[in-house]
Amino acid sequence: MKASPLFVQIVLDKPLAQGFDYIWDSQKLGADPVIGQIVSVPFGNSINIGVIVKVNTHSGIEQSKLKAVLGLAPLPLLDSALLSLMNFASQYYIHSLGETIIPSIPQMWRKPERWEKLRLAKPSTDKKSKQNDLASDSEQLIGVAQLNPEQKNALDILLQKKGSGGFRAILLQGQTGSGKTAVFLNWLASVLQEKNSQVLLLVPEINLTPQLERRIRAYFPDKKIALLHSGVSEKQRGISWHEAMIGDAQIILGTRLAVLTPMPNLRAIVVDEEHDPSYKQQEGTRYSARDLAIWRAHDQGLPILLASATPSLETWMAAKVGRYEHIRLDSRAQGASLPKVHLVNTQDPQNRSSHSPLFTKIVEGAITKCLSEKKQSLILINRRGYAPVISCSACSWMSKCAQCSSCMVMHKAGALSKKTVLSCHHCGLVKPMPNFCPDCGNADLKPVGQGTQKIEDVIEGAWPQATVLRVDTDSSRRSKGAEELFQKIHEGDVDIVVGTQMIAKGHDYQNIGTVAVLDADSRLYSQDFRAAERLFAQLIQVAGRAGRSKQHYQASGDIYIETQHPDAAVFQYLLRHDVDGFLSFTAKEREESGLPPFSYQGLIHAEGKSIAKAIQFLSDLKSQLTERGLVHKGVKIYDPVPKTIMRVAGSERAQLLIESNSRKHLQELLESIDHLLRQDSQGRISKASRIRWLIERDPIAI
Repeated sequence: MKASPLFVQIVLDKPLAQGFDYIWDSQKLGADPVIGQIVSVPFGNSINIGVIVKVNTHSGIEQSKLKAVLGLAPLPLLDSALLSLMNFASQYYIHSLGETIIPSIPQMWRKPERWEKLRLAKPSTDKKSKQNDLASDSEQLIGVAQLNPEQKNALDILLQKKGSGGFRAILLQGQTGSGKTAVFLNWLASVLQEKNSQVLLLVPEINLTPQLERRIRAYFPDKKIALLHSGVSEKQRGISWHEAMIGDAQIILGTRLAVLTPMPNLRAIVVDEEHDPSYKQQEGTRYSARDLAIWRAHDQGLPILLASATPSLETWMAAKVGRYEHIRLDSRAQGASLPKVHLVNTQDPQNRSSHSPLFTKIVEGAITKCLSEKKQSLILINRRGYAPVISCSACSWMSKCAQCSSCMVMHKAGALSKKTVLSCHHCGLVKPMPNFCPDCGNADLKPVGQGTQKIEDVIEGAWPQATVLRVDTDSSRRSKGAEELFQKIHEGDVDIVVGTQMIAKGHDYQNIGTVAVLDADSRLYSQDFRAAERLFAQLIQVAGRAGRSKQHYQASGDIYIETQHPDAAVFQYLLRHDVDGFLSFTAKEREESGLPPFSYQGLIHAEGKSIAKAIQFLSDLKSQLTERGLVHKGVKIYDPVPKTIMRVAGSERAQLLIESNSRKHLQELLESIDHLLRQDSQGRISKASRIRWLIERDPIAI
């Protein structure tokens, strides 16, 4: 008697809300279907991978119209805890389950044609050990005995409930240089004493990973580490992901995507620099890795540690009201005092330098003094390239991008090309630098403003005896480029470092005497209500790079901030290193304005060939929501507006902001919007107007 056929529902990486039914042939596939299996299936004219989410003995679709599952990936099941996380992320961030799961699987495992080879090969890491870096970092190994009293107290609190299980969310707030890393690494060492236990350590950016990786290897020479970030090769990422999945890797270190990694024996999570906006995905499923890490810890009953010198307002308030535990480190680990903050008023004529218009006399003097004392200087300007715009002095032509509503940035020879070029930082368009004005023919084209390359040139001219290093995405494009640049700083091979925010956080430099921040005002006034909070965090972080030497007799260092608005609250709180005062001030402002975290936001993105059509699409949506009575009391829908950068890569972009004092009501409305828009869309493209749309929860860029 022939066995009854089985049917499976499979989710694919497609912008479609539903899963797809397929026939399962147990005899051909050699196994019965199980929820969580990764499989290959035909879809259209191609072969796709998907994940089984349901197993049935019947299907609502006629069997003759169904296709059969082709093969099984040589992988364990995606465990129920991970599927629970994926389901939550899919529902909360209004994205299909397949679009949430499949991109989290490394490319190496998304190619069914390679599965048989991988099945036989049993992938494993390179036999070459990375122990070569341990010697240089061995002095950073700070055991429990070397912790200062404040650090020991913090560690004791973390260890108090060890073994009792259950969810704990802990904010570890400490001054820059207070030894937060030493505390949480000693805590993780205790967690990893349990056989086969795994821990997840999230960092916001790739350039922070190598230094932390070396330090972790020094602390845990006998533990296998899985590195998961876009800086490693696809093959290595695939191997590391597999090792985490089978429980072979005990320490999973990575950027935001690592939060979606299968870890069967996960026992603790650390989110370092938890305030960093890089934890928010800005394409695909627009999730917050920090928030998903907290949800995962709660769902699995695990402790999670959120570490930062400048906590996000949301996290700080959760700690203040007792939802999170709050541990503080208020002094630097080595006993050094915090750097002294100097506000330099660029509007004061007495501060102007006769040598260079890009530096004030005070900053020039500080750099010269630093060089004479054999210390390093750090110059922060959050703008890469040579000049933000090129302008014609005769007709006011500007180097606008043909595809975006922004200007192309001048990059001097050697950065992106062998010749000087203009580059758009939004769409990536690169064009040769014109010899004359395209509009009037004038040859007098002038760079306006300054970026890291121009500052580098000015420094080399002003201090020809100094060794200058530029650190930005242009100078670190090569594989391991950033790591090599930071190593030069740590080894003392450079005198003056000029760079973007890449240099500002996480790095434990040992010989920085002076930090200078140029053009601090560029991020002070913005349409983004979080601008001041982010500027304050960045300034605290970059200030913390100074005065971190282990030599007790060395001075604490200085930070000089060039600004036209020294009386602004962000700078006044910075003078006192008063993080709590600034966050309290910001909380009052947000509460009065009804802004997050005192309200909840959603954003509907729309883009097409015409800004008028994009805005009309959103206006029609707003009208439909009101007419259908879907808008709860306490929910506010603003009028649609063009985005700050309206056109990118030829597409015109608009947005519709929705605000609510109830998270539940906002969620219900966004789900209704998704259902409403899908009725007249193919995927996420409107059939009528051809507008591409996307729903975003908890946006951080409006």
